[in-house]
Amino acid sequence: MPGWRRTLAIMFIAQLLSQAGFSVTYPFFPLYVQHLGTHTGLSLEFLAGMTISSQALTMMIAAPFWGALADRHGRKLMVARAMFGGTILLLLMGYVRSAEELVLLRAIQGLITGTDSASNALVAACAPRERMGFAMGMLQVGLWAGIALGPIIGGPLADAYGFSVPFVVTAVLLGLAGVLVWFGVDEQFDPNQHPTRKRVGFIAGWRHVLSMPGVPLTYSLRFLNALSRTMLTPILPLFIHSLMPTSTGVSTVTGIVVGAASASVTASAVYLGRLGDRLGHRRIIILSALATALIYMPQAFVTQGWQLVALQMLTGAAAGGLISSSSALLARYTEPGEEGTVYGIDSTVVAGARALSPLLGATIAVGFGYGGVFTFTGLILLVVVFMAFRWLPHDVPEPQLETV
Repeated sequence: MPGWRRTLAIMFIAQLLSQAGFSVTYPFFPLYVQHLGTHTGLSLEFLAGMTISSQALTMMIAAPFWGALADRHGRKLMVARAMFGGTILLLLMGYVRSAEELVLLRAIQGLITGTDSASNALVAACAPRERMGFAMGMLQVGLWAGIALGPIIGGPLADAYGFSVPFVVTAVLLGLAGVLVWFGVDEQFDPNQHPTRKRVGFIAGWRHVLSMPGVPLTYSLRFLNALSRTMLTPILPLFIHSLMPTSTGVSTVTGIVVGAASASVTASAVYLGRLGDRLGHRRIIILSALATALIYMPQAFVTQGWQLVALQMLTGAAAGGLISSSSALLARYTEPGEEGTVYGIDSTVVAGARALSPLLGATIAVGFGYGGVFTFTGLILLVVVFMAFRWLPHDVPEPQLETV
């Protein structure tokens, strides 16, 4: 197996394990905050939002530095740092005594982890440019397969055994992923591999990436896409509860809804990524964003849980190309040797959206009801369609030099 395919295969498995671990806690995080209570008298609703926003805010700050260090010292090292750091922190979260302690650990998690961007940088550094859509699509399959699997495990575990056990499961999965990367990936890292690129400081490196044609706009599209995908996070359990006659099993049903959407992404991401390699990723982004917007809006009017599950599955299938093609464009628009910087900035952009989305989603829900969040999400994706169609540079598919 060629070196880049071996690395991709290992990172696919590691991505699946790590994201399954992180997403185990998705269905019950707001409920866990209520269970812990507060020692300072702060609003539990505020603290529930801070468990999401604090991790995203600190990741915004740390991710570009980790990315730049990856270009200097190796991408494998950064992947291992993120996974082993997450192992320790998620294990500790299962035994906190208050919501404030949980918020603090989540903030530290944002400083230490960042497995997605580190994995993207490692694969982008070794995969051929003409196969970048396929490679990024495979990573997205691993990511969303993990996100699909995690809630299905975590919801029933929380309902049956309490909130601590899912955190232990998360730590075990992250630890396994870290061991697999450390012993399985043979990164031939040479900081002088690209002699035409001068060693520059952090700020100069960031400026160089942001000066490349198409990169700032692609980051803008990544921000809007991440915003649309995470606005539902704070209200989804509450919306599902409003559709159910009792509160029994809300965590389980939430896990099924999240898992269904994520599973459908796994079915489409690699196919649409490969299609983008042949037809151009700009075209895939436009069509995927349009389809996702049109599927999101009817979800405001569902009256039963199965309707939401079905529409979320269609949403995930449409969104697969939007995610993998935008990641591939970042690699195509930039130069070899700066993958860590590119995806470090990308992690900051996505984390910024995740920090804003809970506040925005909750505000829209208060003003327009839960259905308004789905409608607003669809409108954001229509903005993505317009921006990509109007300003995103055309990408010319590169020759397919080898078969996959």
